[in-house]
Amino acid sequence: MPGPLDGYRIIDLSQMISGPVATRILADQGADVVKVEPHRGDLTRALGGAGRGLAPVFVTTNRNKRSIALDLGNPRGVEVLKQLVSGADVFVQNFRPGTAERMGIGSEVLRAINPRLVYVSISGFGETGPYAGKRVYDPVIQALSGLASIQGGSRGRPRMLRLIVPDKLTAVTAAQAITAALLARERSGVGQHVRLSMLDAVVAFMWPEGMARHTFVGSDVGHSRPPDVRDLVFATRDGFMTAGTVAHREWVAFCEAFEREDWLKDPRFRSAAGLVKYADARLELMAQALADRTTAENCELLDAAGVPCAPILTREELLDHPQILANELVVEEEHPHAGRYRQARPPERFEATPSSLRAPAPLLGEHGDEVLREIGMEDADIAELRVQKVLL
Repeated sequence: MPGPLDGYRIIDLSQMISGPVATRILADQGADVVKVEPHRGDLTRALGGAGRGLAPVFVTTNRNKRSIALDLGNPRGVEVLKQLVSGADVFVQNFRPGTAERMGIGSEVLRAINPRLVYVSISGFGETGPYAGKRVYDPVIQALSGLASIQGGSRGRPRMLRLIVPDKLTAVTAAQAITAALLARERSGVGQHVRLSMLDAVVAFMWPEGMARHTFVGSDVGHSRPPDVRDLVFATRDGFMTAGTVAHREWVAFCEAFEREDWLKDPRFRSAAGLVKYADARLELMAQALADRTTAENCELLDAAGVPCAPILTREELLDHPQILANELVVEEEHPHAGRYRQARPPERFEATPSSLRAPAPLLGEHGDEVLREIGMEDADIAELRVQKVLL
């Protein structure tokens, strides 16, 4: 059965993570994504673990795509790209602002060729301002957005998240924006230019609780930073776990499960507001209670009491956890070039138009001939592009 985006073609010039993950989401949902790479290939092709010929990061961010390698520094390469764009629905690039325009493939040029085109520009900081032209990687956005400061707490050294959250969050935001622009095009008949920066995506994402103190103007006067509150990682007799008592009824249930009714008499914890105000003290009491039993014993008690909890799994434990297995989330497949590998299936489940894992990540330029024939190019012309070193 075809996916919900079956029939849409995306020309993807993006590299690394933010753009490729966005287009991979759309490819999983049925879109035909043509990945246009330079002759050296996407930089993630060489990011570690390439002993099997394909790096793990590349394999999971570029599945369900086709690859064509073009030299866009050559005018003939740009001509070929424009031919591809003429019949496409979406064009995605994540160059620094101004680069696409200098290459002759900016929004105005390509949308003049194809007025229905949804042209997507993903940048680090936006198209104006003092940082617009700076090079960017995920940690730079973690730093500038305040995300690293939040991780460090009020007195601690700022800490980077160990996952490239800004990159992937930007990708999810971009994928949603692209589908929204396609929906708008169905109504208007014309495409548009969609601009998205990693900085904007992260600040908007972290705002609800991360910037809560700064939401009402004036409420943050006289306060430099919020107080430290310990995280929800608790040591047990045999490992680590997490548990949450955000609602007052959950705090009551926790105390009763561990036979600590005396904590319920503490005036600090008699309301939901008190649980927030004195969160550090509350979490310290929880830590004391959870330390005396194993993780499994604690989870059994808390599950029976209706208190949210879970063991903190290692990456190895994750693969065999009963809930992961029940969800059939991790799948194993055979890659024709790299051998057996595992990955997470698309998380969304459509009843009538399912997302799917249709094809493995491509070799560099693997589908060049196929893609060019689809736009009407003859074999002799394709061979000439190779002679001219335009096509890999």
